[in-house]
Amino acid sequence: MSRLGSVQQKVPCLFVTQVKEEPSAKRERQTFKVLATNSINKKALAADIYSAIPTEKVDGTCCYITTYKGHPYLWARLDRKPNKQAEKKFKQFMYSAEHSKGFTWNIEEDFRSVPECWIPAKDIEYYNGKPFPDENGHIPGWVPVEKNSKLYCWHSSAIDYEYELALILKHHAEEPDLLEICPVPLSEFTEQTLELIGTNINANPYGLGNKKHPIHLLVPHGTFKIKNAPSINHNDILAWLNGCKEGKIEGIVWHCPDGNLIKLHRHHLGLSWPIADPSLASKPVTVTFSRAKYNFEPKTLFHYFSKLDGQRFSSLRDIISDL
Repeated sequence: MSRLGSVQQKVPCLFVTQVKEEPSAKRERQTFKVLATNSINKKALAADIYSAIPTEKVDGTCCYITTYKGHPYLWARLDRKPNKQAEKKFKQFMYSAEHSKGFTWNIEEDFRSVPECWIPAKDIEYYNGKPFPDENGHIPGWVPVEKNSKLYCWHSSAIDYEYELALILKHHAEEPDLLEICPVPLSEFTEQTLELIGTNINANPYGLGNKKHPIHLLVPHGTFKIKNAPSINHNDILAWLNGCKEGKIEGIVWHCPDGNLIKLHRHHLGLSWPIADPSLASKPVTVTFSRAKYNFEPKTLFHYFSKLDGQRFSSLRDIISDL
């Protein structure tokens, strides 16, 4: 399959970062922290960061929508990773004096196999016509999420292939401070990336559902624009994230005029995540479904939310599925 994905290989950080030999607050067993300096990244300046649109970085797992079997499909992120032997050599190299010279990969022999339907992500590097690994030794890519997939069951719960719909969380069109859960045609997001959030994703920072009755939703990237964003300097952003209600988010993603994305995570500034009361979890939410148009399968999220058509809740945490 020749079609390529649309997610960047790696989104640059707003600031130049430095590594400190302290245990990471973001990743278990990581013995170092990546912290932002006061200097703005050259890639951010080249992308005209001062004209970019700041949006909330939503904490979930990245997904992609493109055509598969002649229909719009949801695809899950699956990086092609080195096998054990190659990974061991790569780690040894990373901590050696040869690190600055670059590691030599054998694409045919060093990487684990992936399903035939796997496709590489867009904008990754190629060498001799083959996808080349990123700085972490991974080749980013995608696999289609089949209906009732056991491996990607949380992904599949947020889509309905019979009606070709995605279960979307977004702003209400007429009430900007109100969130809305609604079905949207998958075709509206063709060649776009989204974030899957919910009960079983990244420790569920937004409090969606529970283990007995899980809830998962899709959020198109760039959905939640930041109205009163801080100026682009280290101190102002730190103060905004640390002391402002709107700043209770995982981070910021700037959408630049040339299409590039630039990000900043709370961890880059030494701030913790998840936090007790994130902004997204504190907003009221309504459910909008046109029940007469669909006959959803019982015991699905689409069937459940269709019964809640028109109802409002004080927050995402107040929506408890009774599937």
